[in-house]
Amino acid sequence: MFLKIDQKSNSKSKSKGAAARHSERGSALVYILIAIALLAALTFTFMEPSSQQTSSQNTFRTVTAVQSQMDMIRSAIQECVLSYPNGDPNIDTSGSGSDPGARVNYPISPDSTYYTAATPGQSGNELVSAIRCTGDNPGGANVANHARVFSGASGKFLPPPPDLFGAWQYHNGTDGVFFWLATDKSDAFLISALEKLDDKYSECETDIIDATGGNVAMDSYGTTVTQCPSGSVCFRAWMIMNGSANHQDAGCP
Repeated sequence: MFLKIDQKSNSKSKSKGAAARHSERGSALVYILIAIALLAALTFTFMEPSSQQTSSQNTFRTVTAVQSQMDMIRSAIQECVLSYPNGDPNIDTSGSGSDPGARVNYPISPDSTYYTAATPGQSGNELVSAIRCTGDNPGGANVANHARVFSGASGKFLPPPPDLFGAWQYHNGTDGVFFWLATDKSDAFLISALEKLDDKYSECETDIIDATGGNVAMDSYGTTVTQCPSGSVCFRAWMIMNGSANHQDAGCP
């Protein structure tokens, strides 16, 4: 009788041990499946075409570089306006003047004939690096020579333009106040970067000008100096937009 009891007890112990081992095998299988899934995800990531990864990285770098410089330029211009809200009342903004339709409290175009000696050799060249606060007249000796926004004296330095782009340019005229940069490179990620950047700003604040098929005027009066040159794509940021503005987006201004 005692022998039978021991056999039953032993049988129960074996049954419990088998169940425990089965449970352990089940748990181990779950961990193995999780490891396989993680390995598959990592493999998929590393198998992504290198060209696609490179394009994404280039797009991100371009967006970051253009945006940071654009915001810095905008901030420097706004500082001029806040510091000298009345600007220079001597600037002739009439139709036949040196700066037709310009806002005198904003820096005028760098190639303006109003300047006498401030920007020699700047004719037809509207570089942002040459803009001057129109209310800042050091020494008062020559009203047409204002202090440069970007210089050692101001402590503001404009970095080199983003890779694959030309220098930033600036215009203040009948259509409003805006600045832009252009690229004539055909790298596919550049357009993608500019489109992403354009989406970051409110409607009508920025626009993209496609001049790959020929020169495109960026103002309503078609001056050569404010054209997006043939074979290029330009990205423009607006400071002030007048009703006559030649904006590339429908419904602007």
